[in-house]
Amino acid sequence: MQLETGLKGILTHQVEDSDLATSWRNDVPVLATPILLWLSELACMNAIDGCIKDDEMTVGFKHEMSHLAPTPKDWIVQITAELVEIGSKMLVFEVIAHDDEECVLRGRHTRAIIAKTPFIERVHTKSGTMSLTS
Repeated sequence: MQLETGLKGILTHQVEDSDLATSWRNDVPVLATPILLWLSELACMNAIDGCIKDDEMTVGFKHEMSHLAPTPKDWIVQITAELVEIGSKMLVFEVIAHDDEECVLRGRHTRAIIAKTPFIERVHTKSGTMSLTS
């Protein structure tokens, strides 16, 4: 497959205990914003699955999202991401999420296309672990 605007990724997720804001120092047992943002990243990655070279990967670069409504435990949330802009190394997605009742998230997510090996090497250097080439 080739990168082109219009590619879509969809992710469906049932809210579990570990997804709740109560796990993030909040008193309300609803889907936590950090989890919803992560799910939106996964939907974006689904949209471009098979379109990136084997020696490349994408990483999250920027979120411009609004978390619009709460989603309770055991509810289903569906996130749809559409690739709307392709730069030399940046991909921009429009993201929208709904639960069974309403739109719960809307916005944009930008992912950067990077070389996989240098990135992994950098992680190993920072963490003090052996490199891939050692």
